[in-house]
Amino acid sequence: MGSLAKTVITLLVVVSSIQNLRGQTQDSYEYNSEFTWGINKNSAGGLIGGFTFKKAKRINERLFATYGLEIMNVKNPQEVRIQAPETGNFYTFGKSNYLFAFRFQYGRDLVLFTKAPQQGIEIKAVLAVGPSVGIVAPYYIERKTGSQFNTVSEQYNPDNPKHNYSNILGTGYLFEGLGDSKIQMGGNIKLGFNFEMGVVKSQVTGFEVGVLIDAYFKEVILMPRAPNQAVYPTVYFTLFYGSRK
Repeated sequence: MGSLAKTVITLLVVVSSIQNLRGQTQDSYEYNSEFTWGINKNSAGGLIGGFTFKKAKRINERLFATYGLEIMNVKNPQEVRIQAPETGNFYTFGKSNYLFAFRFQYGRDLVLFTKAPQQGIEIKAVLAVGPSVGIVAPYYIERKTGSQFNTVSEQYNPDNPKHNYSNILGTGYLFEGLGDSKIQMGGNIKLGFNFEMGVVKSQVTGFEVGVLIDAYFKEVILMPRAPNQAVYPTVYFTLFYGSRK
């Protein structure tokens, strides 16, 4: 949680600096709604954490109501990918389940600094909250059997002696076992800052940074032999694109 605290302090410093810039923009332009989608990187995900979608509607000169959806692959902090000795294929050691988080969000975007047409940066403070639907899907590996030419795909269980390091050949097929998924309900809240740098009024390009907490009603077992958790605090970065009118 130390990194989260440092991030929040940094964001507050940014806000105080932005307030000094307000009022300096001239010839700013108005828009009533926008739709954006983005690619997310966060501290609880992989190289690509997931995807975001957001619709914003103007309430007044500085305030927007927002409706969002985030689709994320959430990982245990102790996940490590290793190579199978015979094939060289990668798999995640000790992992038994995926967690795919569908986060529905309702919130507010507060305009802190409005850009002029074709110049500057528009900056918003972002606050959103809503329910989370966690899809807990089994993580499959492919392993050798007694036969020289046969293999089997099944959910990885680090306590199964047949799933030892020398028998594993790699991960299972994409989406294998998805039909055996279980649902875990929870909620999420995020606080961040949105920086829009587009030069065309009808298009939106920029990035968002902040902190997000995703919490579930019970512990999500991703790695049976490692500490698991029900609450996932993260720092995130989203690169987004969209349109406005």
